[in-house]
Amino acid sequence: MERKNGYWWSLDSKYIAFTQVDSSGIPLFRIMHQGNSSIGPQAEEDHAYPFAGGANVKVRLGVVPTNGGQITWMDLLCGEKDKENEEEYLGRVNWMHGSILTAQVMNRSHSKLKILKFDIKTGQRNVLLVEEHDTWINLHDCFVPLDKGLNRTNGAFIWASEKTGFRHLYLHDTNGVCLGPITQGDWLVEQVAGVNEVTGLVYFTGTLDGPLESHLYCAKLFPDANSPLQSPLRLTNGRGKHAVVLDHQMQRFIDIHDSLVSPPRISLCSLHDGSLIMHLFDQPVSVPRFRKLHLESPEIIQIQAQDGTALYGQLYKPDPMKFGPPPYRTMIEVYGGPSVQLVCDSWTNTVDMRAQYLRSKGILVWKMDNRGTARRGLLFEGALKYNCGLVDAEDQLTGAEWLLKQGLAKQGHIGLYGWSYGGYLSAMTLARFPEVFKCAVSGAPVTSWAGYDTFYTEKYMGLPSENPSGYRESSVMHHVNKIKGKLLLVHGMIDENVHFRHTARLINALVAAGKTYELLIFPDERHMPRRTRDRIYMEERIWEFIQRNL
Repeated sequence: MERKNGYWWSLDSKYIAFTQVDSSGIPLFRIMHQGNSSIGPQAEEDHAYPFAGGANVKVRLGVVPTNGGQITWMDLLCGEKDKENEEEYLGRVNWMHGSILTAQVMNRSHSKLKILKFDIKTGQRNVLLVEEHDTWINLHDCFVPLDKGLNRTNGAFIWASEKTGFRHLYLHDTNGVCLGPITQGDWLVEQVAGVNEVTGLVYFTGTLDGPLESHLYCAKLFPDANSPLQSPLRLTNGRGKHAVVLDHQMQRFIDIHDSLVSPPRISLCSLHDGSLIMHLFDQPVSVPRFRKLHLESPEIIQIQAQDGTALYGQLYKPDPMKFGPPPYRTMIEVYGGPSVQLVCDSWTNTVDMRAQYLRSKGILVWKMDNRGTARRGLLFEGALKYNCGLVDAEDQLTGAEWLLKQGLAKQGHIGLYGWSYGGYLSAMTLARFPEVFKCAVSGAPVTSWAGYDTFYTEKYMGLPSENPSGYRESSVMHHVNKIKGKLLLVHGMIDENVHFRHTARLINALVAAGKTYELLIFPDERHMPRRTRDRIYMEERIWEFIQRNL
């Protein structure tokens, strides 16, 4: 949900809105600290974990004056069963000018979102806007209230919608009526960086220059209804990723820029035309510690999925002077789940140290974002609906087949590795396509979606009671009989996100099917090993596994 706050100050600091959360209807899931020398309460923890198909917490929204006084409860109770799941989730809360409180409320199936406007004196509500989509609604932080004192806006707000298939900005009046688009096209807006109502400009980051990059743009806040919408003006320079912070005077911005060939550098730039004012921090690639690592930027490749959709991949090639020409033994890094993009023009991919280490050992490394991943629009992302473990695994097979056809990968020597959703996808792909993949490293995998949480799982898979065949087909356990390759399972035993139970259930299925497996567990680690010694140990064991089985 990515809602990280449970209270919100009004714009004039006179009120605080807050949530009251009742988790009493959710059964507790106990995690035992098996590696702890102690016993009893200090060696166990209980979590109110809402499993797919089960109850959610009940959430109320209240308002209290900052100088003290009575709480006013808004006419809202999310998670109440007798409302037919219409108001299941409190997604976002925003204040508008004039101490007007708004809340974004989503139904359980994620197909409908309402923006409610409250009278904070009485708690009464009105529906300001309704957004519906058959695929799903993605929550975001692009609700921007405009200053009520300016005649032209009159209490209006900016809202981002994916109704065209791509997230774009729209101007709405004080009653929620859409006055028209601010941006449009087959690309998407990521975040609103700032608004200058005096000059009539809105600044935002987006993918106008391609889905592998991110830039700062500006567009007219009040487009002329009688003229075609103008293309936004790009303000950042240099290919790659740009993260920005605008100053309060709307004159300058901080640009944090990196790319595959450039580590992060920080600059102060003009908000008028993007011109450089001064460099604040620059770290050249020529520094000795970078040279010692012998880093090689990966090559970005575009291939096609079976339905013709463009897919982007990255290649980390071994040094042919040291290891000879291809084909090479190959490891494919996968994530593949929604809201994440692996392949992009960013320094993070150049300093992917596992990929670089494998490359230095003569192994070709390939990453590819299958259909269902982020920053490509709702149609691309929505391919995963009810299809987890299906279309994503098929696209990863397409990538492997492309590597074989190009003579880059060695037949019979292709493996996979991934974590979380990537751990799930690596195990699933190994099971579904045993003739192509020889081994897989599966870290903290979700092996059955019925054992994951309500909000995430039901968005993509629906309710277990309404999609039993989908849940069955998407479970790794359903496919273990087909596994021929070697599988290494890695998991922290106190993982409170993807419970160790997922790996334990998969092991039961592997034993029942007579399949061999290897297990690397960390009794004192959670969703990802965090201690340096554990990380080093994990990487050593993973490399050892790859050496033996690839």
